[in-house]
Amino acid sequence: MSDLFKPSRRAFLRGGAAVAAGSVAGAANAAGPDPLITELQDWESYLGAGVDETPYGLPIRFEQDVVRRNVEWLTASPISSINFTPIHALEGTITPQGCAFERHHSGAIELAKDDFRLMINGLVDKPLVFSYEDIERFPRENHVYFCECAANTGMEWAGAQLNGVQFTHGMIHNMEYTGVPLRTLLAEAGADMSLDKWVYVEGADASSNGRSIPMEKALDDVLVAFKANGEALRMEHGYPVRLVVPGWEGNMWVKWIRRIEVVDRAVESREETSKYTDVYEDGTARKWTWVMDAKSVITSPSPQMPIKHGAGPLVISGLAWSGHGQITRVDVSRNGGITWETARLGKQGDTKALTRFYLDVDWDGAPMLLQARAMDETGYVQPTKDQLREQRGENAVYHNNCIQTWYVNAEGVAENVEVS
Repeated sequence: MSDLFKPSRRAFLRGGAAVAAGSVAGAANAAGPDPLITELQDWESYLGAGVDETPYGLPIRFEQDVVRRNVEWLTASPISSINFTPIHALEGTITPQGCAFERHHSGAIELAKDDFRLMINGLVDKPLVFSYEDIERFPRENHVYFCECAANTGMEWAGAQLNGVQFTHGMIHNMEYTGVPLRTLLAEAGADMSLDKWVYVEGADASSNGRSIPMEKALDDVLVAFKANGEALRMEHGYPVRLVVPGWEGNMWVKWIRRIEVVDRAVESREETSKYTDVYEDGTARKWTWVMDAKSVITSPSPQMPIKHGAGPLVISGLAWSGHGQITRVDVSRNGGITWETARLGKQGDTKALTRFYLDVDWDGAPMLLQARAMDETGYVQPTKDQLREQRGENAVYHNNCIQTWYVNAEGVAENVEVS
């Protein structure tokens, strides 16, 4: 739409309000007064729940569909599987813990604070073991970061597979973490913090999930976290203590953390050799692909969030993020990438956190091919699927940050498609 014919937002809203008012008046004339306005309703005639009936607040029953979901055929067992965040139904950027995606390698464990121990050993002056209470005594910080599974959108390499943004992009959450910088604990143990060293971090669950992290990153922004969104971590998110590795793939955010070993070189564990590497068409693997590149997706409209109001004012909304830093711009296309419009960014928070974007349009009811394209502070531009395939083929599982396309028909129903 050219600027010449684009209405101002104020005029746009006035027009929308006038249309809405006319619609209500027409309905009233045709069917009589609206009983929701003119009659006493049930909820106005009885007392509600008392404060002692909801000691821990839960969502109202009308929102019971806003829950994590899994894909039954994705893994052999729910003990080693993934639950997806309902990002289509959320607003803003903060993900409630109760519906934040979770990934297990051997199931979520119950580890009490009293039983928690964290060892720091290896190339240190004095090996130390911290209790939970010890961790809480160190100076703490609060930061909002996204955590994204490296396999997020991984099913889409070979073509449009899953018809819902919860399933194509829902292996992500964005929470405010409270914790102690890892560098503080390393310093307490007198660790060799030369930049050619590594730390190997291991979890306490049965899988003993462990990852090697370069010392440079360990000294930068990694947190040993014990709170999320102001409350204790949930069991499935690593209670009582987990690692937070901002901007890097979720498998490195080791849960139920029990040991940090300072080493001369990467350990080459299963999770950084046979897993979490990107296999090319010729069988070679791209290794040490920690950073999650800039990515975005439109959450509404989307297959789980159809347009229900017909033509007229429409807010196109979505999320963008980058492991390299802040999102600086998001463009939206309504015609499959032929032309682009710059979206309005929501309030910017911490670096390496989700950014909400909006494009306010006047939809004429014609079908759309919706896409979003993110750019971050390094100048990186989110690629198309074809661009990624040219580099890596279709054997890959991880690090698919392609531009996503939704086809929205005249009835407002969206579908996962590809354009070439």
